[in-house]
Amino acid sequence: MSATRILVVDDESDIRSTLKEVLTDEGHEVDVAADAAQARAARTRHEPDLVLLDIWMPDTDGITLLREWSSQGPLRCPVVMMSGHGTVETAVEATRLGAFDFVEKPLSLAKLLRVVERALESGRRKRLATRALVPPLVAPVGKSRLMQQLREQIQQIAPRDASVLLLGEPGTGREAFARYLHSLSPRADKPLVVVVGGSLDESNAAARLRGVEQGGAVEPGLYEQAAGGALYFAGLEDFTPPVQRVLAADVDAGSYVRVNGREPQPLSARFVSSAQPGFELGADGGVFRRDLLSHLNLVTLKVPPLRDYAEDVPELLRYYVDRLVDEERLAFRRFGVAAQNRLRNYPWPGNMGELKNLVHRLLLLGGEEEIRLEEIERELATQLPRDEPLVKQDLLALPLREAREAFERAYLQQQLQLCNGKVGQLAKRVGMERTHLYRKLRSLGVDFRQSADD
Repeated sequence: MSATRILVVDDESDIRSTLKEVLTDEGHEVDVAADAAQARAARTRHEPDLVLLDIWMPDTDGITLLREWSSQGPLRCPVVMMSGHGTVETAVEATRLGAFDFVEKPLSLAKLLRVVERALESGRRKRLATRALVPPLVAPVGKSRLMQQLREQIQQIAPRDASVLLLGEPGTGREAFARYLHSLSPRADKPLVVVVGGSLDESNAAARLRGVEQGGAVEPGLYEQAAGGALYFAGLEDFTPPVQRVLAADVDAGSYVRVNGREPQPLSARFVSSAQPGFELGADGGVFRRDLLSHLNLVTLKVPPLRDYAEDVPELLRYYVDRLVDEERLAFRRFGVAAQNRLRNYPWPGNMGELKNLVHRLLLLGGEEEIRLEEIERELATQLPRDEPLVKQDLLALPLREAREAFERAYLQQQLQLCNGKVGQLAKRVGMERTHLYRKLRSLGVDFRQSADD
């Protein structure tokens, strides 16, 4: 985390040097200026987080300089005015022009430092609020070949209006890629409206998607809110058959009619969706409508699980540390080499979401600046359930004997599924004598009794 930068503008050299020394000791970076010309140059060279501005200066007074900065738009940082001959009128004028506070000379350093901290905190809150309203549009992080290829694919299709389906496990950052795609499209100045699949059901789908006309008033639906922009359907696997029927009818027609309305409205939003692999066959035995799917997956992009590009883990750890330190003002911590190496070899069953949560938790808990291997092991020990598929199990967290048994159990269970539960076929597939295989299955607690007489 970089130190805050303060610009001190005062024509008295003693005050400039004293404030620079005191503020530097407090951990700030300090620039000084003796007049308005130097202040303009310093402000152009390095954008400050706070300006301490004297009112009475020989060439251009501080009120005039503040008025000049205010005329250029909202002040980009707090400004605290300083004066030994202040009047009520000058204080009122400074406040009207956007000054944060007004302190009198001779300066009380204790009071000044309190004002400085309050001003800096106000500036931080303002920046965070602005950032929340306009989130930075950055490319998803990662230098691995997989990430480079995915970014290149998105850059290639973003200018087109084709519907896009992002296929990947939960937590892989599918929404981040959807936002990246939208930011590169000609529709970027229009909204990207997020629709969570589970938020729609038979009772509300038509009204929420199409909008409602009531007594001459119009309540815009999601289609209308995203007009000219994009609709992001998060989690197609959660779209029930009634919701699919409503959406399929509108997408097929290319228009919709508001609830209680009569006039068709054009459907002008681009469709971007996400889903888990295999979502076409629902868990309840239902099948996702093929006609609707054909409209939503003109282009399908596969978002890989984090374990497939584990070489990016160190960079992702640094990225989330910097981001959380900046956004939430948490104390900076860094991952030691051994800790980074351990996390590169962790299977990340929760993908990017799990990594971000781990970093967030470690920063919130605090501790020594270096995050060591021992701390990582303690965190991981409580995270991973043992019923995860083999590819997601953290075998490195187990002693050798338990890791070998866990591997053998998961391996034989999944091979047994591929053999449709037939132990005879399993024996041939894994290259074991049948009697020995039965003994191994029993010792590992693998249930094979229903098919043991094949």
